[in-house]
Amino acid sequence: MPTTGLPRPLTADLARVGESLEMLSPRWTVWTLMTLSDQPMRYTEIKPRLGMLQDGQLAPRLARLTADGLVERRQEHVRHVNYRLSARGHALTGVIAALASYGDSHLDKETKPNRKTGELEVERIPPAQNAEDVLTLITPKHATPLLWALRSEGRASGRDLAAMVLPGGNTALLYSPLRQLVADGLVERLGHSDYQLSAQGMELAPVFRSLSAWGAGRRTQAEHPLWAERTAPDPQLPDGRWAANRSLPAAAPPATSVRAGNLFSHAQPARPAAASSSMGGRAR
Repeated sequence: MPTTGLPRPLTADLARVGESLEMLSPRWTVWTLMTLSDQPMRYTEIKPRLGMLQDGQLAPRLARLTADGLVERRQEHVRHVNYRLSARGHALTGVIAALASYGDSHLDKETKPNRKTGELEVERIPPAQNAEDVLTLITPKHATPLLWALRSEGRASGRDLAAMVLPGGNTALLYSPLRQLVADGLVERLGHSDYQLSAQGMELAPVFRSLSAWGAGRRTQAEHPLWAERTAPDPQLPDGRWAANRSLPAAAPPATSVRAGNLFSHAQPARPAAASSSMGGRAR
């Protein structure tokens, strides 16, 4: 199937999304942002709330977030410095909500016995943790461009995807990230050489719509030519492409709350290598 790559406006959109993901992807970044979501705080007030960070790890994160324009550092007077979210940092609320909602719905959770009743119950995962776990799926090199290419094409071979995503179409650089997307449950392999998005991959639409809106400086999710909400199966064109450019209204933002108050609803978790029992999604 011949491919011509994404249209120029979508290519520019994808580049902005990639830059946005680079800001959010470093570990504990979302936790740090959400710690500052309610009020300005001094360094000595932030540190106890992020006990998972070792000595020397918080200051570089605050400096990076400040350089990226997501956090403001204000010196009120001598030896009194406050950190607070900038307007751009506050505008990330919708992005983090979309990430957290996807993670809560699609990533596996562990079960553990209730201390009082002994009955198994599903572990509660803070929104910040869900958001960061989703970021680990879509931020590896070439992962998001591959997802966008498959959303556009509907079904494509590895060679066609390489032609769309990689300079020179070098398939040798493509198969490792493509295999990882298959292992993560975001992409399905069809037969010997073709691939398509899985149902879980398709449901990343709210995540990418919110990233697109934030990267373009829009406050709300607008209609998106590629990741529009779809209420019925898409018809495919004769060459296998999805009819992705039709205009449909964007879905309402996810209802997941990302206020700082529910980030720390239980002890700060370490990231498990794999879940002990499946909830039907990808193991963390």
